[in-house]
Amino acid sequence: MANKLYPDAAAALDGLLFDGMTIMSGGFGLCGIPENLIAAIRAAGVKGITAISNNAGVDGFGLGLLLETRQIAKMISSYVGENKEFERQYLAGELQLEFNPQGTLAERIRAGGAGIPGFYTKTGVGTLVAEGKEHKQFGGEDYILETGLVADLSIVKAWKADPYGNLIFRKTSRNFNPMMATAGKVTVVEVEELVPAGSFDPDHIHTPGIFVQRLFVGRDYEKRIEQRTVRQRESI
Repeated sequence: MANKLYPDAAAALDGLLFDGMTIMSGGFGLCGIPENLIAAIRAAGVKGITAISNNAGVDGFGLGLLLETRQIAKMISSYVGENKEFERQYLAGELQLEFNPQGTLAERIRAGGAGIPGFYTKTGVGTLVAEGKEHKQFGGEDYILETGLVADLSIVKAWKADPYGNLIFRKTSRNFNPMMATAGKVTVVEVEELVPAGSFDPDHIHTPGIFVQRLFVGRDYEKRIEQRTVRQRESI
């Protein structure tokens, strides 16, 4: 087995970054995002990134850090409503956006990882999403053609991993991270806990290590919550 373990995010990204590259960034909202890898990409200063992500982070956190430094040129996303800097750049014509229904984005990534170049879906028919896309009828219903997505680099956050790169994700962080791990030409994973080889029941592994090229143990996670909603205390 080739050594997949690296000491930190900067070392794990060494030799992989270049201007104009496409990066998939895992997570759902701010849950399960690769915080250490995003910070390392910011520090590296790579420019002109096309970022494929469920969201654009928030101001000052997540992919919002790369928007602040103008390192992202284009976003391929499904939800971008929590970031004022994203809004400002987009409305000013400084940032390109390829907007996707969330299920379509997930399937485009899954398809890319499975080697499927395109698929038809009813989602978006008759809306702005369908403009300029091939239409075809199946069973008397209209569908639009969507293309699979593959990235130069996928950055993924997992809960547990073994030295082979077998991964387990925790709860909501399982959204987008596993499928992105399959759709990167190179996949780099940051993990909260590294366990010895043989610790996992094979039936419990979410992402097999064959999809993972580099791995490191992350640290100093903030794990922010986008919108904290709590119930008012009842008066006694």
